[in-house]
Amino acid sequence: MSSIVKEFLIPGTNKGLFYGGQFRASTSGSEITVLDPARGIPFTTVPNGNAEDIRAAVSAASAAFPAWAGLDALDRGRYLRAFAEIIRQNISLLAVLESKITGRALREMNAQMSRIPEWLEYYAGIAPGLEGEANYVKGDYVTLTQYEPLGPTALLTPWNHPVLILVKKLSAALAAGNTCVIKPSELAPVSALVIAALATEAGLPDGVVNVVTGDATTGEALCMADDIHFIDLTGGTSTGRKVASVAGKRLIRTTMELGGKTPVVVCEDADIDAAVAGVLFSAFVASGQTCVAGSRIIVHESIYDEFAKRLAQRADQIRLGDPMDESTQMGPVICRKSLDRCKAFIKTAKAQGARQISGLDLLELDGELINGFYIRPTVFADVKADHTLFLDEVFGPVISLTKVSNDEEAINCANAGDFGLGVSIWSRDIGRAHRLSKKIRGGVIWLNDHHRNDPRSVWGGVRDSGFGKENGWDALRAYLTKKSIVIRTQEGYDDWFKDGQRYG
Repeated sequence: MSSIVKEFLIPGTNKGLFYGGQFRASTSGSEITVLDPARGIPFTTVPNGNAEDIRAAVSAASAAFPAWAGLDALDRGRYLRAFAEIIRQNISLLAVLESKITGRALREMNAQMSRIPEWLEYYAGIAPGLEGEANYVKGDYVTLTQYEPLGPTALLTPWNHPVLILVKKLSAALAAGNTCVIKPSELAPVSALVIAALATEAGLPDGVVNVVTGDATTGEALCMADDIHFIDLTGGTSTGRKVASVAGKRLIRTTMELGGKTPVVVCEDADIDAAVAGVLFSAFVASGQTCVAGSRIIVHESIYDEFAKRLAQRADQIRLGDPMDESTQMGPVICRKSLDRCKAFIKTAKAQGARQISGLDLLELDGELINGFYIRPTVFADVKADHTLFLDEVFGPVISLTKVSNDEEAINCANAGDFGLGVSIWSRDIGRAHRLSKKIRGGVIWLNDHHRNDPRSVWGGVRDSGFGKENGWDALRAYLTKKSIVIRTQEGYDDWFKDGQRYG
């Protein structure tokens, strides 16, 4: 296990920014306090990097780019496999660090962390297989195509899955031959610093992976940096609009994985117990703080009452508590602002006539946990398609149940609003589920399951949920540009301005 991960588990550790292969002090001198959301108290601080820090990190990435891009894909793959192995050796410690800073239950983080190395290993494997093409074309010419990396890239990562989402982006970017400057969310920035340090321990050259922590102005400075050639963002839709605007002005490419309001369609022929279990997982894993959280549950009227009863009973049995306790099934939300947002949605749902069927009991927490940002899993029944809770993203464990009488109503409800990221459909009739999947808007659709992810499964949304793809070949190609080379094979040469005749 790496000593660097152990160091960051000590409250108050602040080693600075990370670029050029080492930790460095910020020129700004200002700091951001990172909270322990389970207790509502400070855990540590990180530098609040400024534009000068960004310039230094981008300069380090620029200096490292030619040599990294010049490596054969097979050689870059060896680095990525070493990187995967050092992460694998530190999974248990990384899980604890993630739980401390995000508030997610340790049992969740251990399960998620176990799969992180797969992304590095996958891209290490497929990148050498990305081959150019050759064609004879009209006029005795041969065209060749070659893929080339873009240069230093910006990775803007969120607080809800700090390591997973970072490694998803980092794996494709590095395998393609790019260098990276990472700006993590100010709510959970520590893991990014640790991952960058582990990359260096794994042998990646200095400057290939760099991190500047900070607030929104830090992210803006990174997006505006002259030598950044691609921006990969996971975040809220409002943030995505701002970043896309900056990228548009600079004419650089982006991938935007933004917000969602995931519908879960439960048909009358669904296995009710399986669907209830699936909804519980989709809605309350990570305390509902995922972009594909199953937040609006659309249920056929013939099973609606029974489904609502079973779901409410199961939701009220979910154990809240200290994320470090292995018996805890759900932790707090990330911060006071998120807690207040959840409470505001609950208040509005009641005012609009929805019926709360779970989460009614008072929280019973002891000691320091009484100051944590906890809220019970909360389910509202009889929510209409024009209610605020039905249309707007909560990003917390507050969900809605809506009754429909047929598939057409279910499709209309599922397509309501402006998002288009995740969808899940529950039916024993797989043909029916497929037909529904073709008519419901979404970039990732699960049939009789939810929130399953894999390096080979393309991930991304449409409309207000963003554009571009993570995972698979699509993500790798997004980090590359394709160059065309045209070779003349015919004898002689053309002399257009000498009577349009060929000479030689």
